[in-house]
Amino acid sequence: MARRKKGRAVNGWIIVDKPAGFTSTAVVNKVKWAFNAQKAGHAGTLDPDATGVLAIALGEATKTVPYITDAMKCYRFEVRLGQSTNTDDADGEIIAQSDARPADEDILAELKYLTGDIMQIPPKFSAVKIDGQRAYKLARKDEEFEIEARPLYVEDLHLIERRDEDHIILEMTCGKGGYVRSIARDLGEALGCFAHVSWLRREWSGPWAAADGISIEKIESLAKSEEIDQLLLPVEDGLADLDEMMCTPEGAQKLHNGNPGMVYPADGIEYGDEAWASFEGKPIAVGRYKSGALHPTRVFNL
Repeated sequence: MARRKKGRAVNGWIIVDKPAGFTSTAVVNKVKWAFNAQKAGHAGTLDPDATGVLAIALGEATKTVPYITDAMKCYRFEVRLGQSTNTDDADGEIIAQSDARPADEDILAELKYLTGDIMQIPPKFSAVKIDGQRAYKLARKDEEFEIEARPLYVEDLHLIERRDEDHIILEMTCGKGGYVRSIARDLGEALGCFAHVSWLRREWSGPWAAADGISIEKIESLAKSEEIDQLLLPVEDGLADLDEMMCTPEGAQKLHNGNPGMVYPADGIEYGDEAWASFEGKPIAVGRYKSGALHPTRVFNL
């Protein structure tokens, strides 16, 4: 006999404007507790000192997490010139310093080389796995190890402001897997002055902006109340980058059972495209469109 899950079957997204000082996991646990939800997860980790959009999925919305994780994201951050740290941010120990300070035109020139399809080495204090162990755990033990470079697409990287000789503010729009701390580190090395991130804010992620995020204080104030469900966004918001297709009543039933179901034609959809099907205003499944039917890869139980 299957064990009954604790909590409510809550389904939807809640967008938190994460404050500094909280891990992403801690925020997820706080939201799960406040909603008394059976299941919760997040789409894209933020460092403890980072702020901004943390998209948290509850219940069936967790099935759409990969589509938000893969979506474009925008970060605004301050870079401290003249110092590098072992964590590539302000929390770490200073390991190198320089009196050199680049001119604005030199910074702008180097930013071009960090734009487009680049290869990036994640920070040693990160959750990347090295032979089955998290890199940050090895780094804390002062163990020697190397992290392989990974591909990253950077759509835009702009110099927003030069606050003073030591501090610049940048804004970056990038794809999945980007490490802002690595951008600051690599920029400092290229400019010959060293650098690290002093603060970081995720301005938007996929369809959601930090300006629309909910504070931890508001979530706590509504915890375990009937009103808290009003903070939820629909499950299908996590599918904003996919095309929607309406399905027939028979198609909806087949999709519910995990089988291909007939869908109505939609503009721009081609054979093999990934899309999601809806029926009577609710998402039914995500899958591949083939010859008039959606072949499901994820089915929603709503």
